[in-house]
Amino acid sequence: MADFIVMPKLGFDMREGVLNTWVKQVGDAVDKGDVVAEIESDKATLELESHLSGTLLKLLHEPGDIVPVGANMAIVGSEGEDISGMIGGNGVAPATKAVPTEAQPTATTETEESPVAPHVAPPSAAQPDETYPGGVKATPVARRLAEERGIDLLRVAGSGPDGRITKSDVEAYAEKPQSAPAQAIAPQVAITPVAVGPDSEELPLTRLRSAISRRMVESKTTVPHFYVTTEIDMARALTLRKEINGTLPEDQKISVNDIIVKAAALAVRDFSNLNASFAGDKIVLHKRINIGSAVAVEGGLTTIVQKDTDVSTLSKVAADNRAMIERARSGKVRPDDVEGGTFTVSNLGAFDVDHFIAIINPPEAAILAIGSVREVPVVKDGQLAVGMRMKATISADHRVTDGAEAARYMQRLKELLENPLRLLV
Repeated sequence: MADFIVMPKLGFDMREGVLNTWVKQVGDAVDKGDVVAEIESDKATLELESHLSGTLLKLLHEPGDIVPVGANMAIVGSEGEDISGMIGGNGVAPATKAVPTEAQPTATTETEESPVAPHVAPPSAAQPDETYPGGVKATPVARRLAEERGIDLLRVAGSGPDGRITKSDVEAYAEKPQSAPAQAIAPQVAITPVAVGPDSEELPLTRLRSAISRRMVESKTTVPHFYVTTEIDMARALTLRKEINGTLPEDQKISVNDIIVKAAALAVRDFSNLNASFAGDKIVLHKRINIGSAVAVEGGLTTIVQKDTDVSTLSKVAADNRAMIERARSGKVRPDDVEGGTFTVSNLGAFDVDHFIAIINPPEAAILAIGSVREVPVVKDGQLAVGMRMKATISADHRVTDGAEAARYMQRLKELLENPLRLLV
């Protein structure tokens, strides 16, 4: 029986994506798990896999279309199957509402959850719709332009399909004299004016860079960070890695980061508030421990997520991360690669970094920053010796946890990495 392939939700704050290209065409056979299209979110270009098997009967969008989450994208069924009942007279499938997804608590943001004075929009302006970011249906370009100019999209009338706000709508609104609202919806971050002359060059923000900018400002201005640092003896962990890798082919070797990710997951088991999210009037504790790893990609960074890390073997953690990192760097990320993270590790050890602090990735409650393993002088039993030491710092959300709990977490992480055989049990 024919069914729809829909635009997936690729992150807790995603409401729409851009269809880049169709990999499959009408008439092609499709198996469950086949890549049928490439789509672009704010953070990455991803491969859309089919959850259906059959024949691709109809494509409902063209490359370049902006497609809301949950909207029908294509129809898969039996070859020759009648699908006229699934599409209207104009050949277009009826619109769908956003597909319910696994509950993902959102961080408190300035525009969505902070207590603000009621705002009454002009009669001609957009009306709130909670299925879209900020309650407004608008193109990504219009959102970016409005953010740059400090314009509240709820005050802009949309001229696009179904009242969608376009770039030209924002530009037209900006050209009209506006009366200042009694109270702004949220404070705007001041942008320092920059003079551009013959010795300078302007580069437009990419979707990825714009998303990073928005998310990091949100995190640092709405999440009360605090930090706890410890130093870890990595000698035994490095020895264990060497012994394991001596038995494995080159394409299956374990990295230092894989060991740290596994230890981070096991340590989180004992401190549920660090595997949680702040959700306004409640704290949501996540039952699964899914550890994200920050990955440098062209033009920015993204986070790949290894699922059920605490119960996965070290070899599975390594294999999963290796495959996802390769896809991220080649621009072929899959939706499941970036969804569902509950705790993140950011490792700059490969860049000769002694110590740093990382910014929390909402709605997560914590992130672990890892520096380089260094050969340093240490004192053992009153004697000077050479040791292998690594500094690690946790950034935590003070709304969810406190310093003592974060410190105990770091003690547990240190214990696991200094006795790494526990990671194999």
